[in-house]
Amino acid sequence: MESTATVEEVSEAATVWSAAELYERIQSEDGVFILDVRAEDEFEAWKIEGRRDIPTLGIPYYEMLEVDEHDDVVDTFQDFLSQGHTDGLPKDTPILAVCAKGDTSEYVAEALRRLGFDAFNLEGGTKAWGDHYHVETISESSERAVVQISRPARGCLSYVVASQGKAVVIDPLRHVDHYLDLARESGWTIELVLDTHGHADHISGGPALAEKTGAAYHLHPYDGIHPLDVLPATISYEYVADGKVFVFGNSRIETLHIPGHTLGNVAYLLDGDTLFSGDSIFLESIARPDLGGRGETWAPLHHASLRRLLALPAETVILPGHFSQLAEAASDGRFVGRLGDLKDGNEGLRMVQAGKEEFVTYILASLPEFPEEYVDIKRVNAGLKDVGEEAASELELGKNICALASSPR
Repeated sequence: MESTATVEEVSEAATVWSAAELYERIQSEDGVFILDVRAEDEFEAWKIEGRRDIPTLGIPYYEMLEVDEHDDVVDTFQDFLSQGHTDGLPKDTPILAVCAKGDTSEYVAEALRRLGFDAFNLEGGTKAWGDHYHVETISESSERAVVQISRPARGCLSYVVASQGKAVVIDPLRHVDHYLDLARESGWTIELVLDTHGHADHISGGPALAEKTGAAYHLHPYDGIHPLDVLPATISYEYVADGKVFVFGNSRIETLHIPGHTLGNVAYLLDGDTLFSGDSIFLESIARPDLGGRGETWAPLHHASLRRLLALPAETVILPGHFSQLAEAASDGRFVGRLGDLKDGNEGLRMVQAGKEEFVTYILASLPEFPEEYVDIKRVNAGLKDVGEEAASELELGKNICALASSPR
């Protein structure tokens, strides 16, 4: 059957990368150079990152418009770039032009091609990159399947566990169609939706997913109260408590209440061998205890909770709720660890083993900035604030900051 694509469509496809194509590129050994033309403050706030450092140059688009303007904006950008602004751009590596929504960068990419560069435009811009999801199978057998669904730009991880056609979704992210599509394609029925805690860094998809599927949504009641506003959540949820067991198919999930990151923070232990650690243990760090505004009070609770998790068998598989860098993933793209290995290699967990006083001192000296938008995100997740798609994207902009910063200096 002959292709019906027009010459224009083929040409456009050859000069545009989707967010999915960008992800595959930065996961591979292939090189890419990024020319980011967003405003300076947006560029400084967060950048596209990969498994390795991506050479990146930021030139705000409005600086490019300061040269004599032509009727064609591409001519204007070409004039600017040709006036000594291409010296740092590679001739032997693809250049990806990036802006917020992929409109202005399209003209910049065309200007670069006119100047002889191998240039592409990021379709949908950084918004599309921020909203990109990636799916990896963690394990699959005749008894159960565990699937990891991530948002690479944000460092957020979520999971679907299925057994005998019945599925549980853990920490679903905002765009719930990804979970619905996976369940439909796999022949699974979503029966449970579990949040490990009231999230601060991203808007939970839990309530929306439960509404669309008729599944029960579970949250610990301590996280049903906004920690700063001290107001009860208005969303509909069922209480989860320490020791509560969920049975689905041939599998079971046990709830472990581990206050510290939040007062209602929990982890979920699948069949005694796999821990969905949420915001407690990450692969290269641990969660921060101050997003409720009570770091000094919650740090000792955090220590006791982490000690409880460290008492699990060394072979326990750890599936975290976040990552800080794509390089934390295995070569196949999965974010997964073994508890015994993390005890030795994770600095935060080594400090847990050093004792409570040492741990609290370490924690309080390692806290990163407190993002103001996290207060509103918690309000949204509790049903105390309504936002549309554009406002939600703005609240979630950039990477999560739920982990501790690097070692105190």
